[in-house]
Amino acid sequence: MGPLAGVRILELVGIGPGPFAGMMLADMGAEVIAIDRPGTSPLDMKGDINRRGKRSIALDLKSEEDRKIFLALAGTADALFEGFRPGVMEKLGLGPDEVLKANPRIVYGRMTGWGQTGPLAHTAGHDINYIALSGALHAMGPKDGPPTAPLNLVGDYGGGGMMLAFGLVCGILEARTSGKGQAIDVSMVEGSSALMSIFHTLMANYRWAPARGINLLDGGAHFYGTFETKDGKYASLGAIEPQFMQVFVERAGLDESWMQKHLNPGEWPALKEELTALFKTKTLDEWTDLLGGTDACYAPILPFWEAHEHPHNVARESFIEVDGTRQPAPTPKFSRTAPEVRHGPITKDADREALLKELGL
Repeated sequence: MGPLAGVRILELVGIGPGPFAGMMLADMGAEVIAIDRPGTSPLDMKGDINRRGKRSIALDLKSEEDRKIFLALAGTADALFEGFRPGVMEKLGLGPDEVLKANPRIVYGRMTGWGQTGPLAHTAGHDINYIALSGALHAMGPKDGPPTAPLNLVGDYGGGGMMLAFGLVCGILEARTSGKGQAIDVSMVEGSSALMSIFHTLMANYRWAPARGINLLDGGAHFYGTFETKDGKYASLGAIEPQFMQVFVERAGLDESWMQKHLNPGEWPALKEELTALFKTKTLDEWTDLLGGTDACYAPILPFWEAHEHPHNVARESFIEVDGTRQPAPTPKFSRTAPEVRHGPITKDADREALLKELGL
């Protein structure tokens, strides 16, 4: 099942965004074979959701015998991907040139923070550094405080893992037409920069001020932000368009003069102070009863461990339980080739015997 059924992809297991990309591909039906390192690692986690639906074989790529197994697997695969520093795979004799000799149609994905080239290519870094260099981090946070890191979602997972999965599928489609594989260079700096495209457009149209916390979508506008409620919880409001703000104004019992000030940035700070006080007059449940299910562009802010309980997420089966662990369901949804989680997180080296038998080794 799944739109990628019949596709085989090798994942050289690393941290975070690589396994996440592999999970996305496995959820969509691809046969993802995790190439694990032998032994244990401090980064190993019990029940790692990113390992769901995959197969596993542990290989020591410094071993001549295991390199032969790896190349044999690569000869049967549509794609592989790795997330090591530039040059690591070449030192092992398993860079794109060597692997493409074994399989001229394979797509070779390479994901790093800085990219394969450039003066920073060989230096260490993490998500926060990559989104700092792309300009994404500077735009996030309060106007009177430092930039706020958005977990590691923008660089690692949005600009890295998702871009890698997208690039691999693009490369596989192209290879089926041309009969030729190629290497793909995924940089988290460039991936997170691509996510900022709309803000470059706004800046070019003089609709974005070069400062933080005073703009339309960065918390500067009263109608697009988060507010504490009477019970110490938080609500979100995103009533950008006047027709949606009109719904909020009417439901919240505000004066019609709010609509005259709605899109006037000079009025935003004062209106935001008023809304901050207003939201503290009701509990989160009271605001949800008042605004939920309307066009006021409102939603309660839920802890991620409670999101599965919301009626909308329940109705859409947005969360599933696998091996006793609740987790996000595969996404997006398909009308005909429905993706599914075939099994829970695979244990290291669980498929060695089966894979070697398939290879005739």
